[in-house]
Amino acid sequence: MVKKELTEAEIAESIPDLWQPLTQQQRELLAQNFTIQKYKKNETIYCEGETPENLMCLLNGKVKIYKDGVGGRSQIIRVIKNKEYFAYRAYFAEENFVTAAAAFEPCTMCLIPMPVIIKLIMENANLAMFFIKQLSKDLGISDERTVNLTQKHIRGRLAESLLFLKETYGVEEDQCTLSIYLSREDLANLSNMTTSNAIRTLSNFAAEKLIIIDGRKIKIIDEEKLKKISKIG
Repeated sequence: MVKKELTEAEIAESIPDLWQPLTQQQRELLAQNFTIQKYKKNETIYCEGETPENLMCLLNGKVKIYKDGVGGRSQIIRVIKNKEYFAYRAYFAEENFVTAAAAFEPCTMCLIPMPVIIKLIMENANLAMFFIKQLSKDLGISDERTVNLTQKHIRGRLAESLLFLKETYGVEEDQCTLSIYLSREDLANLSNMTTSNAIRTLSNFAAEKLIIIDGRKIKIIDEEKLKKISKIG
């Protein structure tokens, strides 16, 4: 773990949503307990069953939250984007992690001990409201995703995953290529299907000129058609 001394301005830029509602005294407490951590590609961030200790905020990179299922197959629950907070729900619930997290690519994130967060929440109603809103949004996304992954057919699930990745991470300068290069296995795990089904369906999408595949790069050509496929399920 890298203990990095940052100025208050740098911390404020890193975690604006947390920083903004705090008083000066609360900001000083946060700054004293602000730690920077770097992770390598594919490195585990936390494991299922571990005891949560820190609030995490992704500063750069990409992170997957996943759960190992039957037969060793993983299910990617969600993906984390820059300036997004995670790893705190289990602490609030007074339970161990029910998921695991790993880096899709090299990541930098900040860690703040949860007891410090709890102290700040007890003192600051605006900060408490921020976390209530975050948890409420996450629950809504989770509910919708559960329905989509269980009720949609394979084509609908994969189309939705491609659109979800575009919405989450954006595209490169060509305005078409997804800014995240997933393995076929990760894409399958995100879409709740086998790797062979993901490969076959991607090939079908390419044949239908909805996407162009170049190794792990996926270029979306016909977003409207993908949206229709996703809605039909």
